[in-house]
Amino acid sequence: MRSLIILCCLAAGALSADKYNPKYDNFDVETLISNDRLLKSYINCFLEKGRCTPEGSDFRKALPEAVETICAKCTEKQKTNIKKVIKAIQQRHPKQWEELVKKNDPTGNHRDQFEKFIHDKS
Repeated sequence: MRSLIILCCLAAGALSADKYNPKYDNFDVETLISNDRLLKSYINCFLEKGRCTPEGSDFRKALPEAVETICAKCTEKQKTNIKKVIKAIQQRHPKQWEELVKKNDPTGNHRDQFEKFIHDKS
């Protein structure tokens, strides 16, 4: 699940000392989650089964740290975006979600905390 915040980092850009770069705060998450073809493309990027957009590559690089720290360096907007994308994947592509979990958190060390983060209303 380390990279599981796959889309979690749809909101994260290049790393900085305290927070992720806010350049992706305005990433169009609504278009991503409403376009299943586009969503699948990002899922494949994170699973290393397909090509990545420049944004997807940036997100994939930040995933391990973001998952491990439960998005500690994410801005509030990035946290909101990540939650939306992960929920869409869980609901519409549960098999790929499980693949992402197995790939990125094979021991399951971060799963419970991450699930709490995703479903937290704040």
